[in-house]
Amino acid sequence: MSVNRDERLSAVLELVAERGRVDVDEVVGALGVSAATVRRDLDQLARQRLLTRTRGGAVANGVAVDLPMRYRTARNAEQKERIAHEAARLVTRGMVVGLNGGTTTTRLAAELATRADLTGSAQEPAFTVVTNALNIAYELTVRPQVKVVVTGGVERPQSYELIGPLATRILQDVSLDVAFLGVDAVDPEAGATAHHEGEASINQLLASRARRVVVVADSSKLGGRAFARICGMADVDVLITDTGAPSDVVARFAERDVEVRTV
Repeated sequence: MSVNRDERLSAVLELVAERGRVDVDEVVGALGVSAATVRRDLDQLARQRLLTRTRGGAVANGVAVDLPMRYRTARNAEQKERIAHEAARLVTRGMVVGLNGGTTTTRLAAELATRADLTGSAQEPAFTVVTNALNIAYELTVRPQVKVVVTGGVERPQSYELIGPLATRILQDVSLDVAFLGVDAVDPEAGATAHHEGEASINQLLASRARRVVVVADSSKLGGRAFARICGMADVDVLITDTGAPSDVVARFAERDVEVRTV
């Protein structure tokens, strides 16, 4: 198994989260790397307090379940690129677009920033983005064709999102043409959900301010449930996912009048 460093660290965290405890030999067998490499990875993750080091391995400390975004970017990267490309096609000149934080919405922001048909200037931007994600705002703020509106709030390092009461003040006073939601899980019955209740609350408000809500989620997130509810499927107009989505799950979303696009 050949993986780059970020993919390897992500895989180590997932193993720890799944099993609760791993030893070096288990990780060596799973990833096909040397024991020395595994020990260095475990030491680095322990320094960042993402797991707890033990003699010969590591144990989960409750953080690894909600992986920081820098370790999630490598997962299902190809699928997320396709999803982002499809989502970007829904944006036209003059729109006000809402983006929450997440790996797929970050890719979507990059897609929008490089759209050749959405040219503009600081005096006359082609479209507006309202976001509570610091990394997305940073990505777009140097693009003169985009007007960027950032919510207030307290940063959450795992997702780079601003959350809390201060984040609601801007969102309560804006109207969006479309809100793109990255989620931790989405289920036909449970709806769109997130690991953290603070993120879910702000994302719920973002969705409520939009005329159209689009969930962007790779197929690994379909049919699952995370801790906090963002919105029900009755509030979702479009779900964009990849071709790995099981046909029976897609059918269940369609039964709830959600337009499902697989790419």
